[in-house]
Amino acid sequence: MRVMIVDDAEFMRMVIKDILLMHGHEVVAEVGDGEEAIQTYMEVKPDLVLMDIIMPDMDGTEALQKLLVMDPEAKVVMCSSLGQQALITESMKIGAMGFIVKPFEPDGLMDLIRKIADQINVTSTAKRRIKPIATIQNR
Repeated sequence: MRVMIVDDAEFMRMVIKDILLMHGHEVVAEVGDGEEAIQTYMEVKPDLVLMDIIMPDMDGTEALQKLLVMDPEAKVVMCSSLGQQALITESMKIGAMGFIVKPFEPDGLMDLIRKIADQINVTSTAKRRIKPIATIQNR
């Protein structure tokens, strides 16, 4: 799967990238804020965007809204160290495919990505709208 990572913390981008690469995924872009995500998305056309919620300039929920206007079929998983139900609910209502709370275990992230990949494959075959899936929280 071709993935774009959006997180203002360079260390977090590195951790996520390492996990993805170890599991055979391709990281097509790494950006540090929502504005950059909007600018980069159409250039790289990723299969999936992993997006932090709390970022400077443009936060993840605003970037999610703009991405979905640009591409209603965009697949976005929100990541945040804030495990607040309001942010999860808001992101899912906007159109996020899932939500993962940092810190997370690599297996939790990969399980979520596998579920989304399965749903993308089913949807492209069946030509139906993808429904949001599970939220992963590791405590």
